[in-house]
Amino acid sequence: MSFRKVNSPLSQEITRRWFLRDCGVGLAGMALSSLWESDSAASTAAANPFALREPHFAPRAKRVVYLFQAGAPSQLDLFDPKPQLTKHDGQLPPAELLEGYRSAFINPNSAMLGPQFDFSPQGSSGIQLSELLPHTGKIADEICLIRSLHTDAVNHAPAQIMMNTGAQQFGRPSFGSWTLYGLGSESANLPGFVVLTSAKGTSGGPSNYASGFLSSSFAGTPFRSTGDPILYLSNPPGFDDRLQRDSLDSLRRMNLLEQAATGDPEIAARIHSYETAYQLQMSAPELMALESESQATLDLYGIKNTKQSTYGRNCLLARRLLERGVRFVQLFHEVWDQHGDLKNAITTNCRDTDQASAALVLDLKQRGLLEDTLVIWGGEFGRTPMVQRVPGTTDGRDHHNRCFTMWLAGGGVKPGYVHGETDELGFNIARDPVHVHDLNATLLHQLGLDHTKLTYRFQGRDFRLTDVHGQIVHDILA
Repeated sequence: MSFRKVNSPLSQEITRRWFLRDCGVGLAGMALSSLWESDSAASTAAANPFALREPHFAPRAKRVVYLFQAGAPSQLDLFDPKPQLTKHDGQLPPAELLEGYRSAFINPNSAMLGPQFDFSPQGSSGIQLSELLPHTGKIADEICLIRSLHTDAVNHAPAQIMMNTGAQQFGRPSFGSWTLYGLGSESANLPGFVVLTSAKGTSGGPSNYASGFLSSSFAGTPFRSTGDPILYLSNPPGFDDRLQRDSLDSLRRMNLLEQAATGDPEIAARIHSYETAYQLQMSAPELMALESESQATLDLYGIKNTKQSTYGRNCLLARRLLERGVRFVQLFHEVWDQHGDLKNAITTNCRDTDQASAALVLDLKQRGLLEDTLVIWGGEFGRTPMVQRVPGTTDGRDHHNRCFTMWLAGGGVKPGYVHGETDELGFNIARDPVHVHDLNATLLHQLGLDHTKLTYRFQGRDFRLTDVHGQIVHDILA
C-alpha cells in the first residue's frame, strides 16, 4: 500500500501531532496502554514516585520521626549543665569570648545568666539532664545526646530552613523530601512524608517540608490538627464512594492522554497525588481513631482527650503512621523562643512535650520498631549564656548559633552516649563540633544513603541535602 500527498484542508489537519496525540493505534494509545499496566516496572516508576528504591548500602534505619522543637530550646537549661556559668551569674562575659560574636537582638556584652534549673545524672549512662525532663531521663540509656552542634544562621526562619534543607534560602528540598526521593515509601494508602503541627506555626513555614525542585510528590503532606486531616477529605452530601471513584478514573484517563502528548513528569505526580488522596480518604478514619489504642498507651503519652490537638496526640499519631509504612513523619512544635519569661515558659513547654517524646521512644521500642527507626529531637539553634531582658517580662535568652544540643535515638545510633563538649560558660564548642551538614550526612548514612551521591541536577548543577559539605560523625554510630 502506498500513500500520496493530498493538498486539502482535511489532510492538513491529519498531522504528525494529531497522529501521536489522538490516534487510538498511535503512540499515545500505546503509551496510555503502557501506563495502565500496573505490573510494568517502567509505568510504576513513572506513575508512582513513592515506588521503593534500593539504598546505596545496607541501612540501619528504615524510617524517620523528626520531633522538631521550633523556636530553639535552651540547651543551658535542659541538656548542657554549666556550674561555672552559675558561679559567674550576673557578671559580664570575658572580653575575648565576645570577639567576632554575632547576636540577634542583645548587646553581646550583657550579664551572664546561669542555668535556671538543677541537673542530675540519669540512667546507667549517667547523662546529666535538667529536672524539667524527668521522662527523658527515663530513656537516657536509649538516646545519643549531641552537645556540640552549630549552624550558620542566627535567626529563626533561615536557621529552620537550613536545618531542614541544608540551605538558608527557601527553594531547596527538605530532608524528608530527599529521603522519599532516595528510598520511596512502603505505604500504599498514605503519603510517604507526613507533617504534624502543634502550638504556633513555624517561622520557616512550608519551606521546612517542601520538595523544592524535586517532584511535588516528595513534599511533606501537612495533616490538620482538627477535623479531616486534609481539607475536603470527606465527600460532600450526595457524592458517594462510587461516584468519587468514577470521577477519579475519568480524570486519570485525561491526565494520561496529556502526559503521553507532552511527556510532562509533573502529570504523573499529579495522577499519583489524586490516587494517594483517594487512598487516604479510605484509610484516614481508621488512622485517626486513637480510641482504638489501649488506655495504657494513652496514659503513656499523657493523652486525656483523643480529639484534642496536642503534642502528645501527634506523637502517638506519628507512631501509627510509621506502623503503616510512612517513611518520614515530622512534628513541628514552635514554642521555644524564650527571649523573656524563660523560667515559666520553658517549664510549661517541657510539661507539654517531655512525656510524649519519651513515650514515643518507649512505644517504638516495645513494638520492635526503634531499632530501625531514627528518632530526632531538637530545634534550629541554641540560646545565649547572656541574659536578655525584654520589657514587661522576666529574664530570657537570645539566639545562639555557636553551640546547641539535640538528641537521637534508635536507627543504629549509639545509645546512652554524649558527643561533644562546650566550654565552661557555654559560649563555644570545646570538642568534637558537629555542623548541620555533618548531622544530615550522618542521618542519611543511617538510612543507607551516601549524601555525596544522593543528588539531583537542577539548573546545570548537582544539588544535595548537604550542599558541598558534610562529614559522617562515626563516633555517634553504634
